[in-house]
Amino acid sequence: ILLTGNTVIDALLYMLGRLRREPELATAVAAQLPRLRSDKRLILVTNHRRENFGPGMGQVARAIAELAQRPDVEIIFPVHLNPNVQAAFRARLGLFPNLHLIDPVPYLPFLYLMDRCHLILTDSGGIQEEAPSLGKPVLVTRAVTERPEALESGTARLVGTDSQAIVREASRLLDDPAAYRAVQDLANPFGDGQAARRIVDHLMSQAGEG
Repeated sequence: ILLTGNTVIDALLYMLGRLRREPELATAVAAQLPRLRSDKRLILVTNHRRENFGPGMGQVARAIAELAQRPDVEIIFPVHLNPNVQAAFRARLGLFPNLHLIDPVPYLPFLYLMDRCHLILTDSGGIQEEAPSLGKPVLVTRAVTERPEALESGTARLVGTDSQAIVREASRLLDDPAAYRAVQDLANPFGDGQAARRIVDHLMSQAGEG
């Protein structure tokens, strides 16, 4: 068994490199999104898991509403099209001028948002794998996660769906620069962008031995 890392991280870093090297591409991607203020720290939110339907999403919405009252943040939330998710968030969160509820976006705009944001509040497994490569702390709105490596490495923290816990941990990352840097500087346990090269090198070496 050869441990290579996840090829998703290879793709992430490749496309991130393009966004950062090609201003015209970044401009075109940004044009697909609401205008974001440069003087506020951006919180990126996703929430869609069935286990959170009902009271869980209600608690997450309450936490988002409390965070939206901070004058130093802006929040963007691509809201899943599932009617249960739409009902849980759109009615509760539609009145904050610094909170953007948008439709789900394609990969490149979402990558742009991950790179642009200060921290991420999510129940997505894929984001738990990708965000550490961008130095973005992840607060996981679940009781458990299938990515224990993220918890063990410290790149993600389980906060569940309790609104007070979510606000407390988000506020810590917003208000304590040392706590933020401690997460930002951690290596991604899921890969370093070299998985494809390791796979090819291994296959080529095996072919040579054959």
